[in-house]
Amino acid sequence: MNLREIQRLLDAEVLTGEEYLDREVKTCFACDLMSDVLSCVDDKTLLLTGLTNPQTIRTAEMIDIAAIVFVRNKNPDQKTVDLAKENELVILRTKHIMYTSSGILYENGLASANIVHK
Repeated sequence: MNLREIQRLLDAEVLTGEEYLDREVKTCFACDLMSDVLSCVDDKTLLLTGLTNPQTIRTAEMIDIAAIVFVRNKNPDQKTVDLAKENELVILRTKHIMYTSSGILYENGLASANIVHK
């Protein structure tokens, strides 16, 4: 599934990376705790989160997250947006809560990301 399709399904606004909406995403991980996101082991993963600070972008950068969707219509500050642009990261924003966003994407065939169990 590409990011353009995800944007359509979630009725999401593109905050950064409009030019990268043709990127493919294979899995999804939904979480607000960035230390949990680090346990995600799949590439081409979409992150659903309500955490809108620069730490989210840095975490995504560390594990090659393909794109981020901010749920509950959360609005990142300019520093976060600028950091995402520097890293060529797509950020979408949807009015849906995390649970609903996950359900929509799962129902349309996007698989769950694998995690490392310790």
